[in-house]
Amino acid sequence: MAEFALSGVQRAAIVLLSLGEQQAAEVLKHLSAKEVQKLGMAMTSVGNVAPEDIEQVIDEFIATLERPNLAAGADEYVRAVLVQALGEDRASGLIDRILMGRNTTGLDTLKWMEPRAVAELVRNEHPQIIAIVLSHLDPDQAAEALKFLPERTRADVVVRIATLDGIPPHALNELNDVMAKQFAGNQNLKSSTIGGLKVAANILNFMDGGLDEKILEAITQIDEPLVGKIRDLMFVFDNLAELDDRAIQTVLREVPADKLALALRGADQKVKDKIIGNMSQRAAEMLVEDMEARGPVRLAEVEAAQKEILAIVRKMADEGTIQLAAKAEVFV
Repeated sequence: MAEFALSGVQRAAIVLLSLGEQQAAEVLKHLSAKEVQKLGMAMTSVGNVAPEDIEQVIDEFIATLERPNLAAGADEYVRAVLVQALGEDRASGLIDRILMGRNTTGLDTLKWMEPRAVAELVRNEHPQIIAIVLSHLDPDQAAEALKFLPERTRADVVVRIATLDGIPPHALNELNDVMAKQFAGNQNLKSSTIGGLKVAANILNFMDGGLDEKILEAITQIDEPLVGKIRDLMFVFDNLAELDDRAIQTVLREVPADKLALALRGADQKVKDKIIGNMSQRAAEMLVEDMEARGPVRLAEVEAAQKEILAIVRKMADEGTIQLAAKAEVFV
C-alpha cells in the first residue's frame, strides 16, 4: 500500500465533510476557536485528495460512512457548519479568516503568526499600540504573546487593554496600515470596538505559571480598583466550586471523562467534592478509579486539561447555557 501522507487535520476535515451539517456542527462545538479555524482551512482545501486516500480515512474512522463529494461546495458547507456550531455573530469573523485567510493583511495577519513572533514585532512599540494589537488577537494567542513581552511592560499593557473603550475607525485603519506595510498589504477594518475589561480578563485567564497573579499584583500599584473589576470577570478552575448544581451537571455532559480525571489531579478539594457530588455513584467511582490508576503526570498536562474544561465552561456561559457565579444577577 502506498504511504499515507495526509496530516491529522486533513483526515479530520475529510471525516467532518463526510458528516451532515448538524453532526459536524456538534463536533465543532467541542473544539477551541483555533482548532475550528485549522479544521475549516483544511476543509476548504481537501478537494484534490486522491479517492483512495479518502476511502482509507473513512475506513479508519467509520466503516459504514458513505464517501462524499469533497470537491463541490466546500466553502458553502464550511460556512453552514460554522454558523450552526457558533452562531451567526461568532462565526462571521471566523468564516472570513478561514475562507480568505490566505489573503489576510494588516492586523489580521498577526492572528496567523506565532505568539513569540507577534511579541517581537510589537515589543518596541508604545504600550498603547501593544494593547490595541493584543486586543485584536484571540485571548489565548494574546496571553502567549504577553508572556514574551518584558515584565515591566505587561501590567501597563493589561491596564490599557482593560481601559480601552474603542478607538476611532481612522486611527485603527492607520495602525492597520502600519502593520500592513510589514506584510506588503493593506485593508480597511470593519470594526473599532476592541479592548475593555472582558478582553483583559480573558487574556489573563489564559496566562499560566502564576503570571496572571503577578500581573494583577503589578496592576494594583497602577490602578487598584481596576484589579477588582478585572477579577470579577475572570473565571479560573477553582471557581467551578461556585457554580450551582444544575450548571455543573450541564458542564459534565460536555467534558470528556479522561480530561476531567486529569484536570482534577491539581484541583482544590472543594472542586473535586462539587463535581463528584453531581455525578452518579457509578460515574463517581469510575472517575476516582481513573484518577488513582494514573501514574505521575506533568503539571503542564494538568493545566492544559483544566484550560480545555474552562474553555467549554466559558463557551457555555457566553451562549447562555449556564451562568457563572461572578455574573449572577441579584433579585430583590
